[in-house]
Amino acid sequence: MTKEIIFRLQAPYRDELRVHGYRFGKGEKSACIVGALRGNEVQQLYICSQIINTLKELERRGCISAGKEILVIPSVNHFSMNIGRRFWPADNTDINRMFPGYSEGETTQRIAAGVFENIKDYSYGIQFASFYMQGDFIPHVRMMDTGYQNPSLANLFGLPYVVIRKPKPYDTTTLNYNWQIWETNAFSVYTNATDRIDVASADQAVASVMRFLTRMGIIKYFGHSGYIASVIEEGDLLSIRTNAAGIFRRLKGPNDPIRMGEVMAEIIDPYEGYVTMQIVAPTDGIVFFAHNEPLALENTVVFKVIKKLHK
Repeated sequence: MTKEIIFRLQAPYRDELRVHGYRFGKGEKSACIVGALRGNEVQQLYICSQIINTLKELERRGCISAGKEILVIPSVNHFSMNIGRRFWPADNTDINRMFPGYSEGETTQRIAAGVFENIKDYSYGIQFASFYMQGDFIPHVRMMDTGYQNPSLANLFGLPYVVIRKPKPYDTTTLNYNWQIWETNAFSVYTNATDRIDVASADQAVASVMRFLTRMGIIKYFGHSGYIASVIEEGDLLSIRTNAAGIFRRLKGPNDPIRMGEVMAEIIDPYEGYVTMQIVAPTDGIVFFAHNEPLALENTVVFKVIKKLHK
């Protein structure tokens, strides 16, 4: 393993930003793994640390395939992480909405450009991402529908689901999208947490990456074969919203089966404690995403459900 600074940025009021990369093996640029692009992505940082720890042991045992190189970047936006902010602290911009970047642009554009220059030529790109809504997911692999995506490769992670997302205009500046445009097979891996560590889903994510790297001939690793993934379109997920604001009492979580008419959550009046509304399942299915904040506003998406296809 070699540790190096792949990008650095001078800061006027504190130590410079240094983005570290960890390289394993030598040869063709086979796989790049990126962790925390946002300051609250502690789970994503933790997963990368466990991948680095695993790859160090595999390299020591000679289990990195000859002529293959793996680059792991555990954190890009640790400036924000150090002060508990999600986005870049100076202007509240999102690095993952700045790719492929611009070396003469604003700060986050320069960070994105410097990082992307070092990672754009890898055959496979894996990003541990977080969703814009606060909540818990079934662990899954997500791909942009750019015309370059390959869902059959995403199946090799062995996670329960592969989600294909039709990109909106703002998605064209994400890392996943630009990796694909620059002919990298790109995958975003989502686990069951963001700003806290969920060890079980983190271990599942590490195992999925090791499984993928093994199946692509990049490492030699023996592990559980995983799931045969179901491929779903993000647009097919059914969103369930609140009709009132209040304290959110969740009764169903990710991967729970639901039946039509079953109570999934309750909204509680924050002053008097009575139930202002019950959130009822509109269909049979499986909970894919569940809101996990103690409060919910009116018209908030609190669940996304995979509708049952067959009765």
